[in-house]
Amino acid sequence: MFSRNRMVPELMVGDIRNSLDFWTGLVGFRVAYDRPEEGFAYLDFDGVQVMLEQYDPLEGQWVTGPLQPPFGRGINFQMTVDSVEPILQRLAAAEWPLFRPFAEKWYRSGTVEVGQHELLVQDPDGYLLRLVEYLGERPLSNVAAT
Repeated sequence: MFSRNRMVPELMVGDIRNSLDFWTGLVGFRVAYDRPEEGFAYLDFDGVQVMLEQYDPLEGQWVTGPLQPPFGRGINFQMTVDSVEPILQRLAAAEWPLFRPFAEKWYRSGTVEVGQHELLVQDPDGYLLRLVEYLGERPLSNVAAT
């Protein structure tokens, strides 16, 4: 068995098969365990964890309001990965649209700037993923990034 994180988001999805194709096939997560009969999968990608659950309005799920696409409005999930390049290649091969162009970004963090390659993409239900590759730190520049 693997170690579960102390906080793991559980996302309602419209079609568990489409979601698994995206999360495992394109992004690179693996199914740690699942309950196909319940439309549930617990995913892991080098310690980044998320749960997916097939939405069923007749099951009494923990839904706090109406679900309307795109799901997850107002949130993005930052996930640190070793390299964004293989993910970017798989998305390009599948002609999956990016939310924003792939970029190198530097953000002020106290007295330094922290760099990352950022890949922003939405899953089939519209959840926004920000996959980042850590680039290190540098002294603050004259014009700090946001």
